[in-house]
Amino acid sequence: MRVTFLGTGSAMPTGDRYQSGLLVQDDGRTLLVDCGSGVLQRLQQCGVGYESVSTVLLTHHHLDHVADLLPILKARWLAGEENLTVVGPSGTKALVDDLLDVHDYLRDRIDLGVREVHPGEFSVAGFDIRAREVRHSKLGLAYRFDDRLTVSGDTEAFAGLASFADGSGVLVHDCSFPDDVEVDNHPTPASLGRALSGHEFGRVYLTHLYPHTEGRHEEMLESVGAHYDGDVRFAEDLTTVRID
Repeated sequence: MRVTFLGTGSAMPTGDRYQSGLLVQDDGRTLLVDCGSGVLQRLQQCGVGYESVSTVLLTHHHLDHVADLLPILKARWLAGEENLTVVGPSGTKALVDDLLDVHDYLRDRIDLGVREVHPGEFSVAGFDIRAREVRHSKLGLAYRFDDRLTVSGDTEAFAGLASFADGSGVLVHDCSFPDDVEVDNHPTPASLGRALSGHEFGRVYLTHLYPHTEGRHEEMLESVGAHYDGDVRFAEDLTTVRID
């Protein structure tokens, strides 16, 4: 399995970090998890391209996770591709319908499938996935791909999610702010470290980073490490990780 970080930023992106997007590839299967602003460009920059992405799996419906959803639909139509499937939690169909009401010239340009999923097991684009609900200001799901990869989506850090992800080769987890920022619905390094304590992961990548975290990576890693002694790193746009 290959995981490419397309966007590791947030609703306040920086020049180096676009909004949320993660590309998962394995044995000819390709899946895009979230599709925030800039992800369409990152797909081209990583050499995969929007032509190769026919399925998008959404963690939730905040703008920084869905902003490039219609742009990728339009790009695939203009490139002569015939279909796109959008999968996500409850409300995904209403989201897509509302977007097409605003941009109605895109309706019926390609074969668009929309599917809603719920906590539990399902398959998407040939991947067997388990989902669980997370703690955020909008309904959201974390996704686990066998024992290889877990993606938290936007969420507070909590023991139930850490248990859900336990044993994953890679855990991609929201860590939006340093410890001195008071925030709900996202973790700080200390709260994340406490949640991860007692669990094992091959590697943890911190993502969904607000500008507040710039220049403070070392102290944030130390704060996580005060509670969790595993391998923790900051995700970077266009970095590809192989998970055996």
